[in-house]
Amino acid sequence: MDMEKVNAMDFGEFVDVFGNVIERCPLIAAAVWSQRPFSDLEDLEKHFFAFIDTLPLSGQEGVLRCHPDLAGGELQRGALSAESLREQSGAGLAGLGAAERGQLAELNARYRARFGFPFVLAARLCDRAAVPRELERRLQRPPAQELRTALGEVKKIGHLRLADLLQSAPPRCTPAPAAPPAPREEGN
Repeated sequence: MDMEKVNAMDFGEFVDVFGNVIERCPLIAAAVWSQRPFSDLEDLEKHFFAFIDTLPLSGQEGVLRCHPDLAGGELQRGALSAESLREQSGAGLAGLGAAERGQLAELNARYRARFGFPFVLAARLCDRAAVPRELERRLQRPPAQELRTALGEVKKIGHLRLADLLQSAPPRCTPAPAAPPAPREEGN
């Protein structure tokens, strides 16, 4: 799909196509639609990410809470979005044995208890052995640093999903995006 087609989409079509670029956040796509016309993939991506960066802390945490646990209950029940299923399956998380699932469930629970949102990782850029190592490593971070890291992972996922939709060849491994500005406090 080319930018001319993207820019010609009506509101409903745009939200249908781009509504899950940011996992389960079609409202972000709805807000981005009003920023048309987009010059290219990078411009479209910039609008998605700018929206996330301007959210207050509670909104940024809400974006993170829309993500499923990696290899969690939603995967086992078949309740993942098509994009998440493809990403988790591609990383080998759909084929974990009971012991590996149990280990990830325990790590996911610890992470969620510590930070208040699920562990987010661009699974397409990892293999299954890297996931628990990264989870354990990130459990040691201060909450503000981990929030920035998790939002960076949301952006990596969004980049890959946009590249898929526009059939653009994404880089094999994306560099970490620049740290977003500090979250705005509620009421400011």
